[in-house]
Amino acid sequence: MIRLTNPDKPLYPAAVHVTKQRLVDYWRRVAPFALPHIAGRPLSLLRCPNGAAQDCFFQRHHRRGLPLGLRPAPIGTEEFLVIDDLSGLEGAAQMDALELHIWGVHVEALERPDRLVFDLDPDPSVSFEEVKRAARDFRALLEAAGLASFALLTGGKGMHVVAPIDAALGWPTFTGFAKGVATRLAAADPSRFTAMASKARRVGRIYIDYRRNERGASAVAPFSPRARETPAVATPVSWEELGRIERADCYCLDKMERRLAALRADPWPGYFNLRQGVSPAALRMFAGAGL
Repeated sequence: MIRLTNPDKPLYPAAVHVTKQRLVDYWRRVAPFALPHIAGRPLSLLRCPNGAAQDCFFQRHHRRGLPLGLRPAPIGTEEFLVIDDLSGLEGAAQMDALELHIWGVHVEALERPDRLVFDLDPDPSVSFEEVKRAARDFRALLEAAGLASFALLTGGKGMHVVAPIDAALGWPTFTGFAKGVATRLAAADPSRFTAMASKARRVGRIYIDYRRNERGASAVAPFSPRARETPAVATPVSWEELGRIERADCYCLDKMERRLAALRADPWPGYFNLRQGVSPAALRMFAGAGL
C-alpha cells in the first residue's frame, strides 16, 4: 500500500471532497474491473499537480523516482510507462494523475495491435442523442465487417466504440482499416460526420477520430476519471442501456462505485473472451485498408 503525500489535497474545483486519498480509494474499489483493460499496455498519464482546473500535462515516459508500481517499458530508444497491478494505479494517483490513456497494444507484442477504438467527438451544437445514434451506426458498420463492438462513455461529451481483435494485423494495415471504416461512414452521411480533424469541418458534425489506432496513439482507459470540473469517469455501458443515458459524463467517482455494486450483468459481456479478427473480406470492404 502506497504512502501518499498530501492525501487531503482537493483535486476537483467543483467537487472538493475528491482528494488524492479519495482518488486512491476509488482505484482500490474499481481495480478488479479496470486493470484487465489497463495492465500490460503502454500508457500516458494526464497529471494535474494543481488540480483538474489548471496546468495539466501528459507524461508517457518513465524516469527515475517514480512510484514502484509504474514500471519502464523499453520501446525503441525510449522507456514508456506500464502498470501491472493496483500499486501502479495507486502510484499514478500519488503523481496527481487524473487520467490514464492506454495504447491499443500490449508491451509483449508491440507491433500487433489488439484494440480498435473510434472516438466520436461531437461539435458543441450536436446533441448527445445524435452521438448515441452515431455510435449505433458504427456498431452496425463494424458488424458488417464481422466485428462485435462495445460502447464507452468518455466522461466528456462523446463516446468511444471499441472492438477487441486478435493480434494478427501489423500497424499499417490496422490503421488503414480504421481509416477505411471512419471515412466510409463520413462519406455516407457528410452532414453528420467528418473524418477530417480540421475545426472548420467539424462544425455541426461528429468528428470520427480514427487516429487513436495509430502506433503510439492512446485513448482514455475504461474506468479512468477525467480531468474536468467534476470527477466524471469513462464508463463502459451496454448497448441496451445506452438509450436511457442522457450524458456522456453522467457517471462520476461516487456514482461509478454504486453502479458497479448494483450491476446484475457485465455491460461488456464476453469482452475479454471474444476471439475475432479483421478478415481479408473486411479489409477489402473498406477503401484505404492498406491493401
